[in-house]
Amino acid sequence: MRELIDAPEAGAGTMLAAAPAEGRVLLLGIGNVLMGDEGVGVHALRRLEREPLPAGIRLLDGGTGGVNLLAEFGGLTAIVLIDATRDGTPAGTVQYHYRRHGGFGRLPPELGAHDFGLKDLFVAAALLGILPEVHLYTVAVETIRPMCTELSAAVAGALPWVVTSARRQAARLAGMEVPG
Repeated sequence: MRELIDAPEAGAGTMLAAAPAEGRVLLLGIGNVLMGDEGVGVHALRRLEREPLPAGIRLLDGGTGGVNLLAEFGGLTAIVLIDATRDGTPAGTVQYHYRRHGGFGRLPPELGAHDFGLKDLFVAAALLGILPEVHLYTVAVETIRPMCTELSAAVAGALPWVVTSARRQAARLAGMEVPG
């Protein structure tokens, strides 16, 4: 099991240890676990840290780090990102967005409470020429519940599929196939 290590900057999230330095694929969970469903990306990372992952994949709890996460993008070939969205679809609805070299087309209208920072992160990385291929999994949330660490039943029900899909996607991008 990987152990959690505190990130050096406040708000930058928590990095998961035992990540290979040569990790070219970043599995990134975004969200605030103190806001209920808004923390679904971090809940997904917590599950992923208990599963075996191929070499070349690094896990990062991005918290609500926003632009502070820009330093993590250098040298990556791809990012698999998991985040909450309030897009008007029923809670627990999962959508997949892909960006290779151009823009995303239409990003989800709201990526949780930190959406301005995350969208700025993509723009800044693109302007600096360090934005890798991005695979974004969003999980729809309906209600943000301050000071709540539990996921709603609908969002918790989507978590196993998101974790499995993100793990398989990251493994494929790292040149490996993950069974099951």
